[in-house]
Amino acid sequence: MCLAIPGVVRRISVSDDGLRTAEVEYPAQSRSVSLLYLPEVAVGDYVLVQAGFAIRRLTPDQAAEIRTALESPGPDTPLAPGSALGRIPE
Repeated sequence: MCLAIPGVVRRISVSDDGLRTAEVEYPAQSRSVSLLYLPEVAVGDYVLVQAGFAIRRLTPDQAAEIRTALESPGPDTPLAPGSALGRIPE
């Protein structure tokens, strides 16, 4: 099982061949990630990253909800059905 932690996009770069990468900031570090799957991401957006690729854009509320769940796991976490994270985006 893989765990994705929300990070915030602090900088976006475009290579000579047009590939976009972002510097994503986490609580303890920053990482460079590919925006190949989410070309619409902008500076200030929250994203989930898997294997070096941004795979989902999050609202600030969703990012906060995930952080809360990770800090206090248990049966009553905000990942329950009906929460912002329990719904599939349209």
